[in-house]
This record gives sequence, structure tokens and C-alpha cells, in this order.
Amino acid sequence: MLPTLSSRDSVSLLKEMDGNDAVELGVTLHNFAASLYPICRSITGDGIRKTLGMIGERIPLELREVPTGTPVFDWTVPKEWNIRDAYIKTADGRRIVDFHQCNLHVMNYSTPVHATLPLKEIRPHLFTLPDHPDWIPYRTSYYKEDWGFCLSHRQLLQLEDGEYEVCIDSSLDEGHLTYGECYLPGQSKEEVLISCHACHPSLANDNLSGLSVATFLAQSLSRRDLRYSYRFLFLPGTIGAISWLAQNRESASRIRHGLVLTCIGDAGGFHYKKSRRGDAEIDRAVACILRDFGGPSAILEFSPYGYDERQYCSPGFNLPVGCLMRSVWGTFPEYHTSADNLEFIQSDSLAESLRVCAAIVDVLEGNRRYVNQSPYCEPQLGKRGLYKSTGGTAIGEEINARLWVLNFSDGEHSLLDIAERSGISFAAIREAASLLHDAGLLIAVSDDDAA
Repeated sequence: MLPTLSSRDSVSLLKEMDGNDAVELGVTLHNFAASLYPICRSITGDGIRKTLGMIGERIPLELREVPTGTPVFDWTVPKEWNIRDAYIKTADGRRIVDFHQCNLHVMNYSTPVHATLPLKEIRPHLFTLPDHPDWIPYRTSYYKEDWGFCLSHRQLLQLEDGEYEVCIDSSLDEGHLTYGECYLPGQSKEEVLISCHACHPSLANDNLSGLSVATFLAQSLSRRDLRYSYRFLFLPGTIGAISWLAQNRESASRIRHGLVLTCIGDAGGFHYKKSRRGDAEIDRAVACILRDFGGPSAILEFSPYGYDERQYCSPGFNLPVGCLMRSVWGTFPEYHTSADNLEFIQSDSLAESLRVCAAIVDVLEGNRRYVNQSPYCEPQLGKRGLYKSTGGTAIGEEINARLWVLNFSDGEHSLLDIAERSGISFAAIREAASLLHDAGLLIAVSDDDAA
């Protein structure tokens, strides 16, 4: 049962953010992404631990470690991968591919190799993007041991026949998979889950944008009195979410709403992929906020492919978790390439994404049901100072919102129901409910009471 809170239980998180300088907020988000950008992350190893350590300097973050070989449902936690150096050298000792210049140059999870080989034997281990000859692709080989280099296609065309020294100074050893967990307790033990992957190397939109926004959202929420408890997960993609779910099989049932955040720093319009349920409160809340914010946006139906929402929405759990993005993964050419850099993400886009997340939180925190205490005909708002003193003109959104809330506050309809049906912003509906409650015209009821 959720507690019945007063109508003004907390100031809107979005209003709090709107009180800050938007430009400064965007720069702060971008700077944090920039500080994480050089780190070579993977699904295990020192790179992800360093990343989590930097996040933990800003929010209360607990690091969890799952040993190599641990069975997690149908998967097994892999060996821990770390890398120190990698290069391809010409016969005269010049590094023509250098891991220290760009960590995408090495196929992630490459096994160690040090040999002098003819170009024809090296070619099967080289990956390029012929359609974008100056970009370096991002490639991985997590679950099949192999090695490889990624380079621009222009670099590949410049390679002459002959022998080259190839070196990948990496290790695959018994170790741990590491993830970070930030838990913010609220008045209810029911939880809102915010999840993002933290396993990609120098990729700004597909990785760092979600990490940056989630970190600063958690930072903002940590200073507030909360209705729900909030759990932020910073995980290696796929295997991390699977590991968390395997370790929290029973407690996962406390998740009432959830969002996966990714690719939310570019200039594209917002896209929201629904949960498997399709009509969960989080699905409706995000759709309502994207409508209220205006600008280009789209609601996508659930599909069993994408980011970690597919793990949370697997049929055994079927949690109400959707995925919030700007440009959709795989649909923009910069995706999984060196062009997904710090110039590709924009400060104002990051700031707006954080504001959208704050508005979604406001819906989840503020959505409740009320009962009208004067249900027989319209109560007189004027004598309560809730209606304009001069008639004959259009009533305006504020008064219209009050009338909608009064009419549908029957204990059955939530504020989100009213916002959806009326077309009025959720913020205006919530404010109307607060004023009417303070005037004694509404009382709040718990979900159990409404049922």
C-alpha cells in the first residue's frame, strides 16, 4: 500500500530544475561525460570499476561484484578482461594503429597476442567501415575468444603488403563482474528503477549520455523526500542486468515503474519504447510528458531486442520497464563508431533529457486519486478565490484544470487519467489538485482505498 501524502508533499523536481540555469546545467552534464570519455570500459575489468568510482563521487553508490563462473539463469559470468596496450607496427617501428590514441582501435575483449605476421594473415582480424572511411567501428567478442583491431577504412587502404608487428597486451583471468547500485529510500518500499549500461569504451551518446543524466537525476532525488524508493543501476549491458536479476529474483517484484536510459544526448527527438505490458503507468507517464513538452517525439511498441529493458521485461519477470532515448540505437550513422564522440552529444540536449526525466518522476511521485467533497453540481470556486472575479471571457487552462479535476475526482480516476483525457499538462492538473485539496474540496485516497 502506498502512503496517502498531502497534496503539497514536495516541490516539483522539474520546477526545481527550471530554477537553475539551463545552460550551466547542460555544461555540467557534458563535462561529466567528458571526464568519463577516455576510459576503456568493458563488461568487466578496471575500466568499469574506475567509471563507477567516478559516479560514486557524486551519489551514494554501492559496488557489487559477481565472481567469474557464477551461473546467472542461462548465462555464466565471464572471465575478467583488462587491457594495458595494443598496436600495429610497421617494420621500421612506427605505430600505425595505437590503442592509446583511441581505445576503439581494439576489438573489446580481445585475447592477448604478440606476433609478427604478414598482412594477409592480419586482414581477417581487421574491421573497418567502408561507407564512412574516416570512422573507426566499435566491435566486441565477449563470449567467443578472438582478437582484432578496428581502424578507419582509409588507414586499411594505406597498408602495404609486408609484415607487421601486432600486439594486444590484455588479460582474461578469473575475476569479477562489477556493477553499481544507488538506492534512495522513500516512504514506500515499492521502487522506481532507473537503469543504464556502463560498459562501452569511448562512445558518448550510446553510454555516457545515460550515465551522466542518471547520475545527476539520482543526485537531485537524493536531496528530496520521496514517495517511492528509487534504485539506480549502472551495469554492463545484458550480462549485468541478467546478473542483477538473478541475485534479486524476489525483490525485483517491488519494481512498480522503470526506465532504461540511453542515447539521450544527441540532437534527435525523443523516442520511448514501451514496456512489454504496453499500458503500464510508466508507459502512460512518459507519453503524457512527451506530449506536454512538445517537439518531435515518438512512442515505440515493445520488441524483444534493444537494451536491458528486454531483460527486465522477459516473461519470467515482466516488469514495467521502458526505454527512453533520443535517436534510436542503430538508426543514426554514428552509432557504435568513433563519430559518437563528445561533439555528437550536446549540452542543451543533455539538459533537456534530464528535465524530461524529472518531469516523468513528477508524474510518478504526484499521480494519485482524490475524492471530490462537493460532488453534487459544481462547487462555487469564486468564494474560495479559485475562479476569476470577472465573467464573460474564456476561463483559461488553470480554471479548466480545476474543473476537470473536480469532475473526475471520484476515487476511480487518477491525475494521470485526467491529464490524458483532458489534454491538459500533468503539471497543471497536479497544481489544480493541490489548490483544491488545500481549499478542502478534495481528499486524497490510497490506491487500496480506491480499489
